[in-house]
Amino acid sequence: MSPDVRRWCFADQLGPHFLDHPDQPVLLIESRAAFARRRFHRRKAHLVLSALRHRAAELGDQAVFLRARTYREALRHVEGRISVCQPTSRAADRFVRSLPDVDVLPARGFCTGRTEFEEWSGRQRTLLLENFYRDARRRFDLLMEGDQPAGGRWNFDADNRQPAPKNADALPVPAPWQPEEDEIDEQVRADLDRWERDGDVAFVGRDGPREFPVTATEARAAFQVFLRDRLPHFGPHEDAMLSGDRFMAHSLLSAPMNLGLLDPLECAYAAEDAYRAGHAPLASVEGYIRQLIGWRDYIWGVYWHFGADYRHRNALRAHAELPDWFAELNADAVRAHCLKDVLAQVRDHGWVHHIPRLMVLSNYALQRGWNPAAVTDWFHRCFVDGYDWVMVANVVGMSQHADGGLMATKPYAAGGAYINRMSDYCGRCPYRPAERVGERACPYTGGYWWFLDRNKQHLAGNRRMSQPLAGLRRLTDLDEVVGQQRRLGRSAP
Repeated sequence: MSPDVRRWCFADQLGPHFLDHPDQPVLLIESRAAFARRRFHRRKAHLVLSALRHRAAELGDQAVFLRARTYREALRHVEGRISVCQPTSRAADRFVRSLPDVDVLPARGFCTGRTEFEEWSGRQRTLLLENFYRDARRRFDLLMEGDQPAGGRWNFDADNRQPAPKNADALPVPAPWQPEEDEIDEQVRADLDRWERDGDVAFVGRDGPREFPVTATEARAAFQVFLRDRLPHFGPHEDAMLSGDRFMAHSLLSAPMNLGLLDPLECAYAAEDAYRAGHAPLASVEGYIRQLIGWRDYIWGVYWHFGADYRHRNALRAHAELPDWFAELNADAVRAHCLKDVLAQVRDHGWVHHIPRLMVLSNYALQRGWNPAAVTDWFHRCFVDGYDWVMVANVVGMSQHADGGLMATKPYAAGGAYINRMSDYCGRCPYRPAERVGERACPYTGGYWWFLDRNKQHLAGNRRMSQPLAGLRRLTDLDEVVGQQRRLGRSAP
């Protein structure tokens, strides 16, 4: 293909690695309809629009930047053939492939391509993340000593599951990189205010200063701060939560990476270099690299592998609607400390790290039997790093077990004891994690047993669930537990 063919870049394809050469002509389109399609979080809308406009300003005359109601309307003003890297959603992929004079290239922004994932999956009986991750380590020669893993172990998860430190409000870790807003952000905020006043769009969540990178330069700066200051501390408390420290030692790079501003493989090699140079311990570096070449690419591959109907799977027959307090991010209606704090973080920032997502938000949805398609949509709309490819597999497969075990070998359901062990939330909560009935009964503890009771027949054949189900059979107050949870119903706990 001629290097002079103009490259259409979507708003999640904004890094230089989406171009064939630095001077390639570019097409950028700002579609108002894309923001009106769903009630996105206000901070997510700001981040995406700011990143798109910053890229247009950065490219100057190299880019044609069109603003229109829809992509199709904008494309009427484009002459000649254009090319585009495969979009990240099924809807956008179908759209670009239906257009004349558009050449669709393989996707970029991932370490493992779709073809490679399908070749790997064809050799597997089940699609286990661990097997995919080890294969990727070998293919990319990351953290390898010959044909063996560095340190003699593939997986340092056991080292990276320490609970939150006692009597500490925050980890003793340097702060993450923070941006400074500019005139483009000012105009974005004014436009979003006007669109909302005019009734063109509607948002959830609260506005606030931009917290994530919107250019490749900013993203590289944020990555360097993480690499230098935070990666050495990343591993041990990776799965812990502190009510006074919403960042812990996490990178906060998922949003810029999902905007296409960082190349994940470059980040993985840079993290390995930090280990080889003695700047970061192996367990922390392995945990971070696992997220990049393992989990992130695995989720991307699963999204395409299981087909368009995967998003509609509902193996546990969970059909309850999301209650208004949750859908509207009304943290003030909640008394349970962990859920109140995490939902407030989503409302105010559009982001929490992966453990509050999985073990507080998703765990509660799973226990309540909320429709997994609605939960998927909520995560897509309410998180600054949420995209269709990110949330379908993460929610349907991982957190809600709606695919019946195609991804995860058992449901990620847990009672209050887990949250008590991995966080400092329970000490200041009106509920007690060890109590399952009564006024102080933890909604997660009672909800856990209710979940098992509702799904005991479906889960009976799962060997990993034999011990929890045996515990369920030993409960002498099960009817009382179930009754109390049913009475709680859709009310905020």
